Amino acid sequence: MPNYKKIGQNLLDMAGVTIDGDKSYDMQIKNQEVFKRVITEGTLGLGEAYMDGWWNVPRLDEFFTRVLSVDLDKKIMNNKKLIMDVVLAKIINVQSKKRARVVGKQHYDIGNDLYRTMLDKRMVYTCGYWEDGVENLDQAQEAKLDLICRKLGLKAGDRILDIGCGWGSFLKFAAEKYGIKGVGVTISKEQQKLAQKMCQGLDIEIRLQDYRDVDEKFHHIVSLGMIEHVGYKNYKEYMKMVHKCLKDDGLFMLHTIGGNKSVKSTDSWIAKYIFPNSMLPSIKQLSSAFEKLFVMEDWHNFSINYDKTLMAWHDNFNTHWDKIKDQYDERFKRMWEYYLLSCAGTFRSRKSQLWQIVLSKKGVKEGYKSLR
Repeated sequence: MPNYKKIGQNLLDMAGVTIDGDKSYDMQIKNQEVFKRVITEGTLGLGEAYMDGWWNVPRLDEFFTRVLSVDLDKKIMNNKKLIMDVVLAKIINVQSKKRARVVGKQHYDIGNDLYRTMLDKRMVYTCGYWEDGVENLDQAQEAKLDLICRKLGLKAGDRILDIGCGWGSFLKFAAEKYGIKGVGVTISKEQQKLAQKMCQGLDIEIRLQDYRDVDEKFHHIVSLGMIEHVGYKNYKEYMKMVHKCLKDDGLFMLHTIGGNKSVKSTDSWIAKYIFPNSMLPSIKQLSSAFEKLFVMEDWHNFSINYDKTLMAWHDNFNTHWDKIKDQYDERFKRMWEYYLLSCAGTFRSRKSQLWQIVLSKKGVKEGYKSLR
């Protein structure tokens, strides 16, 4: 019988984490079976054991920063589950149109009240831009929205498509500040209903529509935190759709989380509980998809900003939990904390990146001017 606790401590030693230690990142064990569960089930077992209260840590974000910095997630990977996920991704298009709305139902439709309490006043569910002088989440998100508008050179009367528009926050901002007209598409019924309410009175249409069904021309196109749901088998189709719908002199802004290497599936726990059928694109996968279609005008990485954004979301979630706790249970609370803080650790350890990519169809004649 393997000594799972000893194996676990040997692995944690690599990250400087002590079992039942006194540091903010040390694991506090509540159920000794946790070691067997994690060693045999990998990251899925680690996450589920936390949700079940088998272990705690004062600062999950610090714990994950340490373990991810030495690749412990790879060392406890459930190889059987990983192989099954990779094989499934190869055989089936898990992000097909028929399956696309699974994430809308499981993640984005779980309650607008949850997102109201967690996000900024505009309900922006993507990375903020914590430039010099930014002091809070509201300011960081407005700085990000304005950065996008300026990168695209928006002007009054421009017609903008937002692929994966969320609660309409970008289109609302761009309409109010720059006078644009907009179309937003989402696969979440709850997002559509609230976005329509939030954008009322503006020249903005919010559709419950798959991106593959859009077939009309726009001055500019944005996609903010949506391509993570597209899947590697669909990247080329996605880019062709954008190319078809973008006017010849328009710009496409792709704002996305990215991975340091090419993969075909995502972490097992994230796939089961947070973002089903998701995966992070790599530079190679994205560039292969837009090759021969677009000119890359700018590629901006500000991934450390996502660490700050996630910590702000977590602070809001904890501060306002009492307002929404009747709608969820304690296991959900632990799941959501695990999601936010483990993701903060991935950005702090630089395992995940945040990219803003500006593409044109034929190249900006006078040269693109970076705003960084």
